[in-house]
Formats: sequence, structure tokens, C-alpha cells
Amino acid sequence: MALAKADIAHSIMDQTGFTRNKSLGVTEALLEIFKWTLASGEDVLVNRFGKFCVNGKAERRGRNPATGLVI
Repeated sequence: MALAKADIAHSIMDQTGFTRNKSLGVTEALLEIFKWTLASGEDVLVNRFGKFCVNGKAERRGRNPATGLVI
């Protein structure tokens, strides 16, 4: 199931009684904290929910499917 920011904000609004704008602000702030933490190389652990981490991958060669040219 996909979960959009609006869905998270709506859930916060229902459970806390916050206004729609305040709920959207809380959602945006939380996601920004996650982004900054992950971008700095640290993991994000939410107890009883899950762990978010960035995995590094080696570069791959691209190929134009129309011409077969390797980029």
C-alpha cells in the first residue's frame, strides 16, 4: 500500500485534532528531519516501526535502447 504525505497529514489531523495546515507542517518537518539525517550518512530508527538507511550502489553503464550505444 502506498502512503502519500496527504494521507499521513490526514491521519495526524484525525488523531490530534490539529488543523489541516498544522498537520501538513508536522508531516513536512518530520520528513525533512528524515532526509537531513539520511543525507548526513546516519540511519533513522523509529522504535517499533523500522529502520531507514541509505545503501550505496556501484555505478552502472547506461545504454540507449534505440541505438544500442553504451553511455
